[in-house]
Amino acid sequence: MSLDDAITSLRQGEFILLYDSGGRENEVDMVVAAQFVTPEHISRMRQNAGGLICLAINDSFAQKLNLRYMHDILSRSSDIDTDSKQMIMGTAPYGDHPTFSISINHKKTFTGITDLDRALTIKELAKLYNSNEPKKEFTSTFKTPGHVPLLLASNGLLASRQGHTEMSVYLAEISKLIPVTAICEMMDSQTYSALTVDKARKFAKENAIPFIDGKELLEFSKVH
Repeated sequence: MSLDDAITSLRQGEFILLYDSGGRENEVDMVVAAQFVTPEHISRMRQNAGGLICLAINDSFAQKLNLRYMHDILSRSSDIDTDSKQMIMGTAPYGDHPTFSISINHKKTFTGITDLDRALTIKELAKLYNSNEPKKEFTSTFKTPGHVPLLLASNGLLASRQGHTEMSVYLAEISKLIPVTAICEMMDSQTYSALTVDKARKFAKENAIPFIDGKELLEFSKVH
């Protein structure tokens, strides 16, 4: 399947599978545009992917919400002693900085972890993108800590970092959608590791889900 198929799928509120590269995490994520997320999407990510369901947002939106990377928040905290600060991950084993920020729940959720609760949190956060007062609505509508981790895409997207966070947001942008995506790593319950690319491609083919290779996306972004 082509990039056009992926764009069509995202615009229809359906999943795509996104592979970063063998030189990075070497993982495949299930990706859906956050504006379309339903409890069924969350259920499918839990059952068919099994990794951490996160919400990736673009840099300009993150700036409007005054969000920061978690490693920066922890580094600047006066409540964490010097020895404990040695634990803070500046760079992951695959070479990039983590994109985690705070985790949130919508104020109308109960525990925040159910498919219903997480779908509400994700869809309502995406709605804020077009708000006239995003920061005010964000602080009055969401609570932290919660059950949906926020991932902040690097400024410059693929030119700055080539992770699932940036790739998924870039795909949303070229699809002319709100640049907020729900992503979840695909795991393998037989090997207890990440699902291999071959198995992910097979799953994609069997379920008619577009499969996007990060290398192809990088080449496309350089040309366009």
